[in-house]
Amino acid sequence: MTGFFKTGGHTYRDAGVDIDLEAEGVKTLVNMLTYRRKGDFSMCSDVGHFAGLIEFGDYVLALAVDGVGTKMLVADRMENWSTLGIDCIAMNVNDLYVMNMEPVAFVDYIATEGVEIDKMRQIGEGLNEGARLSNMNLIGGETATLKGIVNGLDLAGTCLGVQKKDRIINGEKIVPGDVIIGVPSSGIHSNGLTLARKLVESYASYDDMMPWGKTLGDELLTPTRIYSEVLEVTAQCEVHGMCHITGGGLRNLKRLGKFGFDITDPNKPQPVYEWMEEVGEVAEDEMYRTFNMGMGYVFVVPEIEADCLLEIVPDAQVVGKIKAEEGIWLRGKEII
Repeated sequence: MTGFFKTGGHTYRDAGVDIDLEAEGVKTLVNMLTYRRKGDFSMCSDVGHFAGLIEFGDYVLALAVDGVGTKMLVADRMENWSTLGIDCIAMNVNDLYVMNMEPVAFVDYIATEGVEIDKMRQIGEGLNEGARLSNMNLIGGETATLKGIVNGLDLAGTCLGVQKKDRIINGEKIVPGDVIIGVPSSGIHSNGLTLARKLVESYASYDDMMPWGKTLGDELLTPTRIYSEVLEVTAQCEVHGMCHITGGGLRNLKRLGKFGFDITDPNKPQPVYEWMEEVGEVAEDEMYRTFNMGMGYVFVVPEIEADCLLEIVPDAQVVGKIKAEEGIWLRGKEII
């Protein structure tokens, strides 16, 4: 619906990332991925969810892959790569947690135009901390020097998860009346950095100290929150669905299925979001379809289970309810 959000100003597309085009490109690629293994260990999920699932006896294995993205450029500008490994692992394990998969092993992939020893040390420091936070093995990786193809350094990784078949959560149990519980993000995480960087570079400096006590550079480098408490929640509470709010903002909720997500009381965005929206005159709907806007993870649970969850995750809050009509609403207005 139009008329609710302000329009105009900077957009993610103008900054160089067209979410709609990216979605169409991914859809085109996925449509080509038709081959399925013959014999044991077959797929038990569709391509395109947060993670792919493989039959493994009484268990299911999951694989997720993701990277740090253009947050690496902020790290280069600040000459601080020490937390990027946390981001890399977080973007992977959070994609496993949404299906109640327990991450157990991780391999990284570094593509660079030339190896720099201190940068590699700092990246390793962050990977090690991310593994500790998610209780996961670091079992290896690959470093490729690709001068002429890569300009700088790109960090990505792949994560293996495991869970018993009867404990997989995929959203199929969601029903109208379930409550939506949002868990705060730690900030921008590792999505939307192309637009965030454009705003900083257009209207300020990475070294500018902001009223909330951080420089803009440090704010953009705040590591992605790892939602490891998910496994305790699912062990003690009934959970019908979960979602990691990444690139695409609230539109990620559509991955849970064709439900109505009525967000009436969203988590409060961090001050950096208010700054970006104001200085760049970024439309509010653009903010909510580009960034997590303070809500990095979502649980969908029966209303009777809300107290159970909030006791385990005290900084979470009820942000809305599931309704019968398909769509995503923010404070009463539909998000496209």
